[in-house]
Amino acid sequence: MWLECRTAQANSAASPSSPTSLQSCLSDDLVTTAHVCQTETQSAIPAHSMIGNLACTLGRQIGTVAPRIIQMRRFLHGTHFRVSSSVEEALADGRPIVALESTIITHGMPYPQNLSMAREVEEIVRTNGSVPATVGILNGRIHIGLNDEELQFLAKSKNLVKVSRRDLPYVLSQGLSGGTTVSGTMIVAHKAGIPVFVTGGIGGVHREGEKSMDVSADLTELGRTAVAVVSAGVKSILDIGRTLEYLETQGVCVAAFGDSREFPAFFSRQSGFQAPCQVQNEEEAAKLIVSTLALGLGSGVLIAVPCPKEEAASGQVIEDAIQEALSNARSKGITGKELTPFMLQKVNELTSGKSLDSNLALIRNNAGVGSRIAVALSKIQTATQKGNLPLREKVTAPRPVVIGGINVDFIAKARNTTIQAGGQTNAGQVNQSFGGVGRNLADCLSRLGKTPLFISALGKDEHSESILRYCRHMDMAGVLQLAGHSTATYCAVITGSGELSLGLGDMDIHQQITEQYVSRFKENLCLAPLVCIDGNVPVATIQYVCEIAIEHQIAVCYEPTDENKASKPFLSDSWKALTYISPNLRELRAINRTLGHPVPAELPSRLEDVVRTAMTLTHPLLTQLHCVVVTLGMHGVLLCGRRVEGSVSLWPGTRKQNAAGELCATHYPAIPISREEIVNVSGAGDSLMAGIIAGLLAGHDTHTCVRMGLLAACLSLRSYEPISQEISTVSVNLEQVRARSWPEVKMWKMN
Repeated sequence: MWLECRTAQANSAASPSSPTSLQSCLSDDLVTTAHVCQTETQSAIPAHSMIGNLACTLGRQIGTVAPRIIQMRRFLHGTHFRVSSSVEEALADGRPIVALESTIITHGMPYPQNLSMAREVEEIVRTNGSVPATVGILNGRIHIGLNDEELQFLAKSKNLVKVSRRDLPYVLSQGLSGGTTVSGTMIVAHKAGIPVFVTGGIGGVHREGEKSMDVSADLTELGRTAVAVVSAGVKSILDIGRTLEYLETQGVCVAAFGDSREFPAFFSRQSGFQAPCQVQNEEEAAKLIVSTLALGLGSGVLIAVPCPKEEAASGQVIEDAIQEALSNARSKGITGKELTPFMLQKVNELTSGKSLDSNLALIRNNAGVGSRIAVALSKIQTATQKGNLPLREKVTAPRPVVIGGINVDFIAKARNTTIQAGGQTNAGQVNQSFGGVGRNLADCLSRLGKTPLFISALGKDEHSESILRYCRHMDMAGVLQLAGHSTATYCAVITGSGELSLGLGDMDIHQQITEQYVSRFKENLCLAPLVCIDGNVPVATIQYVCEIAIEHQIAVCYEPTDENKASKPFLSDSWKALTYISPNLRELRAINRTLGHPVPAELPSRLEDVVRTAMTLTHPLLTQLHCVVVTLGMHGVLLCGRRVEGSVSLWPGTRKQNAAGELCATHYPAIPISREEIVNVSGAGDSLMAGIIAGLLAGHDTHTCVRMGLLAACLSLRSYEPISQEISTVSVNLEQVRARSWPEVKMWKMN
């Protein structure tokens, strides 16, 4: 009875402050650049006239900051977007961010080289001081910042779409997935307020483009989208001379990076063409970007970074390979957006891999240079904000908060369905993992794109560093580490059929999650859309959170943890501040016993009797609680609350609204799974609740929320970890719910 094994678990926004686009923020920054640019001699302009004009321009741009902030927030929090927590926080804090494209993953390299390259590039961006924001489209939704599961999805999947400007509406409307090109990524980066974008090389005018009119959308995008693109110039398979002419026509500022004005040719450092401008280093590049955006031209900047000398390919070798590849492409009739991937692959074959080595080297180099440019740009912005110009409003994005236990779990599963007592050894398998109800909830929510602030306590011992490494995808800023204390440990013994037989735990450190410690995070609690708290937390801390909830009208979800801890909030009137609880039948009985209600001595096992008992025990709690989520193990979940528009309401309204609907219970059967497939029951219930909460925070209807929870629970049952690493926004989402055939849902009135 997998969702019922609570002992094992236990023991075991306003919108984010999407800052203004850099064009808005840095319009305040008319900084003199140090780059050298070939320009025609201009007639002198009187100083007073120039200052007056700039002041008028600056005033107009400052006046548009607030509307742009609002527009950007609406854009990023619409149905077509998902911003990762790391990118969202960096935007809110004004930290440097680098946008990265994803066609290099989906169309540029074979698996697994594409995946390892994507991971490496993101790490280079981080190492050089910026936050990576890889842009991709998954199931009809634009993702700004991808987690590892999402990178794997793009790297492994076949028949993904190559998404440029023209493709975006269709791909989103059809719910498709794909990699964004330079053009597509620029659009998304600009909308998100990310001014620096790193790629390998941009597209351009194809050879014999004067006949075919084959010109990359990257060039026109640079002419109308205010983003700085850091690349190794133009892909050398293209007509570089005509590409530079076209960029001039589009009004794009092109600058060579480094000691030479030679425009790089992707694989090679020399193209035979000079760039019109030059910047010596990252600081000069940042100043160039600032002045370009401050003028409000609406066009981008191309920073052309040559491939490292030791990795650059011979220009003649590459040119010979290109001519042969072009001949092959003509004979096969390959044109359009299929031409570039074909050419790159063919050139790699003809150069015996030398072009691919150069490609990888220049991508790594561009990532480092681009990240440092973003850092320099951020410093200029920060310095400007400290001056006399209006400061940009900084708003911390509200996020859920989870308060609860974190454990090292030892899960022992017997080979047989019956465990022999009396001291003899039972054959089986023992695995170590990291659990705790609070940790499990925070882990699963993070994997589902709703990263909460997690508040807990650890010892400083051999276990704590392992836990922190394992949980690096979570926000562990609220986890207290205490010397002289032991990290909580738990051992669960499970029968071969997946039922919990025995649990042992050393949980003393959870008493250190005190009211005084949690009060340090009061601001986070007051702003949170939802606070989750588990039964490992001391009674006084639970009461403190309930007081905050009443004062600030915060939704609170209580995870009872196990039968012995379930009643903690119900020892006083604190429980009346709770919005949701998620007990199993045993915990529900313990809660009723604490409140003095009659309870059955024995609990039933037949589904009809289980549902009837659960409704009876839930009914008196719904005088105060909005919803009770009763986990029924292999039978699924029973949702008890007030009926609104045909289903139990999950979103709490006012007391008057809550009293209006009739009480009812809805039963959702579990996803069928054989006992042999069940590996670990300790995190299934937490996965269920996290999936429901993630759906709730995403604004989905009740049926979708519950089914997202059932999908997450099913994945965790098959995992040796309490929370399956397969859980992600790709495996658990609205599209996955719609794609599956679900058993019939039954509803009863609670008279």
